[in-house]
Amino acid sequence: MPLDNAKVVIRPAVKEDCARIMELVHELAVYEKAPEMVTVDLEHFKESGFGPNPVWWAYVAEADGLIVGFALYYIRYSTWQGQKMYLEDILITEEWRRKGIGTLLMDQLLKTAAERKFRGVSWQVLDWNTPAIDFYKKYNTTFDGEWVNVMVNF
Repeated sequence: MPLDNAKVVIRPAVKEDCARIMELVHELAVYEKAPEMVTVDLEHFKESGFGPNPVWWAYVAEADGLIVGFALYYIRYSTWQGQKMYLEDILITEEWRRKGIGTLLMDQLLKTAAERKFRGVSWQVLDWNTPAIDFYKKYNTTFDGEWVNVMVNF
């Protein structure tokens, strides 16, 4: 569906969007070849974003009343630079890709980061995800090959 035939709205996510966002998270996990890695349940997801102490925020892209994409972020702290936005996930559902919706979401994130006086925005991208890498290159990004991802999961 061409974007010019659909009204696209970028807006902050609300609690009622969580079920649809989780559907898109599952779509992203399948795309990234790791669907078994999604272990968060809907109630925990809702509480984490809309409970008394939210740890994430998101924007959704709504086209003709349907959420077709989202960008979810949280605040990280750099002891060298201060607060930064960390983009955890950005996804446009497959049938709505390449229509400019990712740009609308990314532009909103950058605007929010600037308004909140964050010291930057960072995220990760899989090295084989060339469509995403090419998209990010439009934003004067720096790709850091020096750091190694490290984690402990429970």
